[in-house]
Amino acid sequence: AWVKVMIDHDPAGQFKLGTLQSEQAQRILRDLNLPVHDYQTFLLLEAGHVYTKSTAVLRVIRQLSRWWPLYYVGVLVPAPLRDVVYDFVARHRYRWMGRAGTCRVPTQAERERFVGS
Repeated sequence: AWVKVMIDHDPAGQFKLGTLQSEQAQRILRDLNLPVHDYQTFLLLEAGHVYTKSTAVLRVIRQLSRWWPLYYVGVLVPAPLRDVVYDFVARHRYRWMGRAGTCRVPTQAERERFVGS
């Protein structure tokens, strides 16, 4: 769901997307001395810095279109508290929002936004 939001609200295509299991992502994780088997989080690599969980989400939200940047006000909440909420939502998201029965088929332009494609 988050990838769909990023694709739909990043018309300039400034964000590249990928899975942490990909070869390229694994290489980046090793180079940055980050765990290579923690696939349960969201990472943002921006200008040589790595942001995780709620901080990564907020930094992305700040640059999306429409009303999404309004949520950046969440940065006022201390990161440890935000991350508790992030982990709670991540743990329960399928129970609350369900799972999609099908996956979106990306357009060629969308496929080009995925690292390793």
